[in-house]
Amino acid sequence: MKIPQHVAIILDGNGRWAKKKNMPRNYGHAQGSKNVERICEAAYKMGIKYLTVYAFSTENWNRPADEVNALMKLLRNYMKTCLKTAEKNRMRVRVIGDKSGLDDDIRNRIKELEKASDKNDGLNFQIAINYGSRDEMLRAMRKMAEDVKEGKVLPEQIDGPLFESYLDTYGIPEPDLLIRTSGELRLSNYLLWQMAYTEFYFTDVLWPDFTKEELEKAILQYNNRDRRYGKVKEEEADV
Repeated sequence: MKIPQHVAIILDGNGRWAKKKNMPRNYGHAQGSKNVERICEAAYKMGIKYLTVYAFSTENWNRPADEVNALMKLLRNYMKTCLKTAEKNRMRVRVIGDKSGLDDDIRNRIKELEKASDKNDGLNFQIAINYGSRDEMLRAMRKMAEDVKEGKVLPEQIDGPLFESYLDTYGIPEPDLLIRTSGELRLSNYLLWQMAYTEFYFTDVLWPDFTKEELEKAILQYNNRDRRYGKVKEEEADV
């Protein structure tokens, strides 16, 4: 079975999972956070080299204040846990998104985590926090515009690879497979530039119930896809 190099996941359904169990939404987020660790380990053992998860979007700030505060508290705790996990499993962790929108203590923990895991040679784990793809591209354009203004970049030099160098994901290969849980069928402003040729897999399984076996189902489906990147099959080309 061919294993995708980079898998991106939209972690959806934590709140609905908790509601089904007559528990508060925050309980679902906590269990979903624990499941991230399990899937990271499963992904690495399967041979996946890069895993990127959508943890908190730029639009998530519009949720009720008590839920946002609970998510930020969970994020703080997760940064501590992730530091230990990264050390144990030699996992390299990077956070993508607009960090300037986060509290100072969270930014410091992110910086500590990225620095501590920078030389690790295990799974490359990217966490999208305060991330929105449109926001990412606008921030990239502003940086590029400043460089053009200062003469560091000429307009005629602007091409795809140069633009990518300004993105949060610079140096990370484009996702081969996107998985979205909970039955939703949209991208929700996630890695829009990067997923131009990504294969999509949608499942009704809620994120806390997403297991290693469910990951294997997604990869099996991925293996049945014909990735041509705009080309035609060799046998079709001969006709």
